[in-house]
Amino acid sequence: MKSVYALALCILAVYPASAQSNDIPHLHKKDGHFALIVDGKPFLVLGGQINNSSAWPATLPGAWSAAEAMHANTVEAPVYWEQMEPTKGTFDFSNVDMMVTQARQHQLHLVLLWFGTWKNGQNHYVPEWIKSDPKTYPREETAYGKLLDVMSPNSPANLEADKTAFAALLRHVKSIDAAQHTVIMIQVENESGSVGSIRDFSPAAQKQFDASVPADFARALHQPSGGTWTKTFGPDADESFAAYSTAHYIGEVAAAGKAEYPLPMYCNVWFAYPVHALENRDRPSAGQEYPSGGPQQANIPIWKAAAPAIDILAPDFYSDDFSLFRTIVATYGRADNPLFIPESQFGPNFGRYFFYALGKGAIGFSPFGIDRSAQATQPADQVPNVAAPPTPVENYALFNAPGGEIAQLNLDGKLLTAVEDKGVVRQFIHFATADAVASFGFPQSDGTFPPGTPTQHGRTMVAQLGPLEFLVSGFDVSVSFTLPAAVLQQTPNLQLEILRAEEGKYIEGVWQTTRILNGDQTDRGLNFRGGNTSLVRIRLHTLPLYDEALHRNAE
Repeated sequence: MKSVYALALCILAVYPASAQSNDIPHLHKKDGHFALIVDGKPFLVLGGQINNSSAWPATLPGAWSAAEAMHANTVEAPVYWEQMEPTKGTFDFSNVDMMVTQARQHQLHLVLLWFGTWKNGQNHYVPEWIKSDPKTYPREETAYGKLLDVMSPNSPANLEADKTAFAALLRHVKSIDAAQHTVIMIQVENESGSVGSIRDFSPAAQKQFDASVPADFARALHQPSGGTWTKTFGPDADESFAAYSTAHYIGEVAAAGKAEYPLPMYCNVWFAYPVHALENRDRPSAGQEYPSGGPQQANIPIWKAAAPAIDILAPDFYSDDFSLFRTIVATYGRADNPLFIPESQFGPNFGRYFFYALGKGAIGFSPFGIDRSAQATQPADQVPNVAAPPTPVENYALFNAPGGEIAQLNLDGKLLTAVEDKGVVRQFIHFATADAVASFGFPQSDGTFPPGTPTQHGRTMVAQLGPLEFLVSGFDVSVSFTLPAAVLQQTPNLQLEILRAEEGKYIEGVWQTTRILNGDQTDRGLNFRGGNTSLVRIRLHTLPLYDEALHRNAE
């Protein structure tokens, strides 16, 4: 698969550069790290996705207030194909205009979600003139001939209709926003693939399935040309065909949009959740337990080869399984794929998921349904009977600085995190010049081991500003610093001492100190409790552990 990897890396590096101006939002890669660049600076998406039916005048005001209360800087909002093109060739951009105008009024950015051919593996948002004419705009068919509420990705008519509408949307966005950059990314479709069948078995699709795999696609996957889908992919032929068909279709839609206005574009993923350990099978069922043909874990190489206009494959995550989250982050955070979590759930795990993803270089994070949850707009100390903070409020408040300092540190590879896990109440964050020691939970009495938290929600961020200067924050954690073992091996007579610890924040790109910490605030590390709103800038230095001359005399 080396050729696929190399091809994807070339696509990521070359396609945007040849198709876009650096003046518009774009993705940037530096030494293996990614950033979304907005107005010339790295931008960390602290997002919130509104409910599916909230992009209407009557309901949208609640979304802005929810986003502001949780300290978000970006709202993800849907654009409905059925509303935008109610009759063929007649476009109504009133909802788009409303969202852009109101986002500016609230000083928020927008990620527009194109609810076109697919929404959760079905065709819920295609216009009536398409739904009511299945002969012109074919549906997928099961192996038994049943018509599904899924548009066929193997239909040129379906593809042309979606391309035309999506290109019109991007053309309009450019006309109203090219100078202001309110819209910073586009999601192309929503959790694409087929629910109800592993692939399209219609006569037209079957003819394509029985033919040879397209030669350029086979070469990208390092496969011999001329083979059929069954010969090339064996028992995975049906799902691989569905993945190619869906990816090629969406890649063409994205390319049509980028020809008008080349914003970064991503596809969100309803990934394949693992089956229960007690079940007598090794994988979930495509088309039943997830939309077949989407950019699920096993289909990533196919999508990278078949849809080069898609910049990011971005997993939606709805599970309390932290081990699974780590696996998904590792799967989608690739050298050819920036890590972005466009949907997640509210709940006590939000904080540690967000911190963990940030520490793995994520360019952004977003919970779903911010306007439907009463808790989404409440500070943690006002949410009753909740053991751990259930919302993004306190997490986003730390990092929503307009100067982009956190995003720049992430792009530079200088930002790392530690997140509490069950039974792991102390972790080391390794830098070349010093190790940060994260001890989770309070109280932490002298000489005792950290107690952890009841719901494993302790978390911290440490970013290196200089050789022995760090930016630190977190929740339910104490952070101290020690010299790395490699340094002590070479120079054993050394210790670290705090020169200065400043609590403060960035204002217009400049660090502003609010107070200097010392005494109880630094004796046993920097202590950050739940509800913390502080960043601490700490400067250390080394000094001898003991006076060598006196030590020799004493001996």
